[in-house]
Amino acid sequence: MSEFINAVRSAWDGGLDGVSDAVILAIGVVCGLLIIVSIFALGVSIFLAISYVRYNKKQNSCGRTGEEIARTILDRNGLGKIKVSKTGSILFGNSYSHYFKKVRLRRLTWQKRSVTSLAMAAQKSALAVLDKENDADMRTRVRLTPLIYFGPIAFVPMVIIGALLDLFVFKSSNGICTILLTSIGLAFYLLSFIMSILVLKTEKKAQKRAYEIIKAEGLATAEELEMCKKLFRLYNIEYINDMVIALLELIYRVLQIIAYVQNSSSSSSKQ
Repeated sequence: MSEFINAVRSAWDGGLDGVSDAVILAIGVVCGLLIIVSIFALGVSIFLAISYVRYNKKQNSCGRTGEEIARTILDRNGLGKIKVSKTGSILFGNSYSHYFKKVRLRRLTWQKRSVTSLAMAAQKSALAVLDKENDADMRTRVRLTPLIYFGPIAFVPMVIIGALLDLFVFKSSNGICTILLTSIGLAFYLLSFIMSILVLKTEKKAQKRAYEIIKAEGLATAEELEMCKKLFRLYNIEYINDMVIALLELIYRVLQIIAYVQNSSSSSSKQ
C-alpha cells in the first residue's frame, strides 16, 4: 500500500507533499477506476456503433424513413404542431426539444428506411408524447435541462475566476476565493449529475412507449422489435457509463480541493 501511495505522490511531481496518505490513496483509486471505466465505455461505444451500422443496413418492414415514422407517431398522438427536422449537429444528434417543439433527427436517421431509423425516430417522438401527457419526470427534465449542460461547463471557469481573484484582487495566499468558487462549481456539477439520472429515467420511459407504439402500429416484425430493444439497451449502457465517469470525475475534483487545502495548510505551517 505504501508503495502505491508513494507512486501516486511521484506521479504528481511533489505536488502532494502536504497531503495525507488517505487522500493520496483515494486519488490513486479514483484515477485507476476512471481508466478502467473509460476503457469499458470505449468498448461499449464501439459495440453500439457496430450494432447501429448493422441495423442501419437492414431495411425495416414498414418501408418508412425515420422522418415518416416520427411524423406518423406525432400525428397519431395529436402532435401535428411538432416539427421533425434534419440535423447534422454532433451536439444534439437525435433529440427532442420542448422549447423549439421539434424532433431532431440525424441525416441518416431522417432519410434511411432502416431498423435503426425506426428505433431512434420512435424513441425521440415518444419523448414528445410524454411531454404532451405532462409526465412528471419529463416536466422536471424540461424545467432543469439547462443545468445538465451548465454544470460541467461552469466548473473550469469558476476555478479560473477564483484563482484570478486570489492573485490580483485580494492577493490572498490561502486561496479562499479559489476554494469557494470551485466548491460552487462542484455543486453545479453535482446537480448536473443528478439531472442526468432523471434524463436516463425519461429516456427509458420513452423507449418503453416507443416499443409499445411500434408494436401497436404494426411498424415492425417480431425480429425487428428485438433489434430495437437491443439498441435501446446498448444506448442505456453507454449512458450509464458516461454517468459513472462523470461521478468519478466529480469525486476526483473534490479530492483535488481537499488536497489543495491540505497542501496550503502544510505550506502555511512551515512558514
